[in-house]
Amino acid sequence: MKIDLQITGRNFEITDIIKDNIQERAEKLDSFYSHIMRCRVVVEVPHRHKHKGMLYDVRIYMTVSGGEIIIKHEPNEDIYVAIRDAFDAARRKLEDYGRKQRGDTKQHEEIPHARISKIFPDKGYGFLTTADGREIYFHENSVLNKDLKNLQIGTEVHFAEEQGEKGPQASTVRVVGK
Repeated sequence: MKIDLQITGRNFEITDIIKDNIQERAEKLDSFYSHIMRCRVVVEVPHRHKHKGMLYDVRIYMTVSGGEIIIKHEPNEDIYVAIRDAFDAARRKLEDYGRKQRGDTKQHEEIPHARISKIFPDKGYGFLTTADGREIYFHENSVLNKDLKNLQIGTEVHFAEEQGEKGPQASTVRVVGK
């Protein structure tokens, strides 16, 4: 890390063993994302409740290139479990942040859409015409909600295309907006 780790305890004294545990876990974070500029870990014991034992709340504040990542995790009765869970959540967030910065995030393909150009409800099939002018066959079994009788020519639909025996066909047809 470029800037030293800051460890703060609230409402209790942090022992050297706990500090070492936090230091070790914070150093590992650097291997998941190397542009951490500052890391502040706050371990707090909230006010005691009558029906619960002592709970440890661990929060991690990391300044990274381009922003700040804050981890607030569920309190736990075991301080080591609370630390582990918070740092596991920090690792996941850092990995996600790094992927976004590198542009490695998944880009979902746009769901193809078309308009119904021909329909034969009595025979149980029809045809879609895509924006680029292709004609795609669909069967009544591919229409979601078994809504073939209510479809009309010109209705806009989303579809999933696959190759059939006689050419392209829609395996799923769903009316836009439903």
